[in-house]
Amino acid sequence: MAMTPAPASYEVVVLPGDGIGVEVMDAGVAVLRAVAEPLGLRFDLDFHRAGANAYKETGVAIADSVMTAAGNADAILFGAMGLPDVRRDDGTEIAPQIDLRERFGLVAGVRPATLLPGIDPVLYAPKVDFVTVRESTEGLFAGRNDPPSGDPDVEHDRMTITRSASETLFDVSFSLAAARRRAGGPGRVTLFDKANVLKSQAFLRRIFDEVAERHPGIETERVYVDAGVMMMVREPERFDVVVTENMFGDIVSDLAAGITGGLGLAPSADIGRDHAVFQPCHGSAPDIAGRDLANPVGMILSVAMMLDWLGERHSDGRCLDAARRVRAAVDATLAAGTRTRDVGGTAGTTSFTEAVVAAL
Repeated sequence: MAMTPAPASYEVVVLPGDGIGVEVMDAGVAVLRAVAEPLGLRFDLDFHRAGANAYKETGVAIADSVMTAAGNADAILFGAMGLPDVRRDDGTEIAPQIDLRERFGLVAGVRPATLLPGIDPVLYAPKVDFVTVRESTEGLFAGRNDPPSGDPDVEHDRMTITRSASETLFDVSFSLAAARRRAGGPGRVTLFDKANVLKSQAFLRRIFDEVAERHPGIETERVYVDAGVMMMVREPERFDVVVTENMFGDIVSDLAAGITGGLGLAPSADIGRDHAVFQPCHGSAPDIAGRDLANPVGMILSVAMMLDWLGERHSDGRCLDAARRVRAAVDATLAAGTRTRDVGGTAGTTSFTEAVVAAL
């Protein structure tokens, strides 16, 4: 990731999307504005439409002009996109998030899994504090735009692993482990793969081993994914940074979110060499849209991840301080007993957000 000086202001493209994406984005933006002003930070927010509703009205899920704006921005905030009744001609859902990953080489899907104050743990584990890193541009998703097989009785998808994407993926993973070690963590990277069966996965493991040699201070382990998910449930405290292929990561990262309380609490980032998208892990949840029921924690913590990324990329201590303040405000709000209904509380989206802003 290239280091650049801190700008006078940060330009952020905002894509609220569909369903509860709009509501949680309102929460994230409110918190961003509240934390920025006292620190002298300025964010120019550039709002655009994209997603299933945009596709329904225009026939395009994410316009070229939106892609251009996203490519020129310092960061991208993404709400949630897709609706179950809006699909492409081939039957697949509208997924501009995948288009963004592929367009900008957002190889590493980073999802922290941490127990938050006031949230009852799903497992009786002494500690849950790890990060999953999912390759987000190829793997078993690589053939999603391939033409149909032509055989009415057979369909297939392809798994593709490239050296370029894998090296970027592992560089991000080892950098995360090093940062966590500096903060007092173990500094360990675990690869989940299926190298005993699939040649593409054996290739992935070879690249992992090569990159690991460049990071002698970081402990590594290699675990078959089926055994790995069992370990994640039985002893989540053993993990620090878990890295894996796209489809495996799609599943494993949701399992990690479930362990820590649910998708409503889970933030994420899709990171490449020069661009990054920040979004909650949940979907658009149209069944609760417009009812002030959505949990905004995942979106608010995604804003904190964006602030961390900008702070590290531009050596901007104000952004790093803002990220710490946002996390502390969320922790304080949850510890005080303010929670949304999905995690046992009574607060609405709006009242929870107001409590976080007040805590700031």
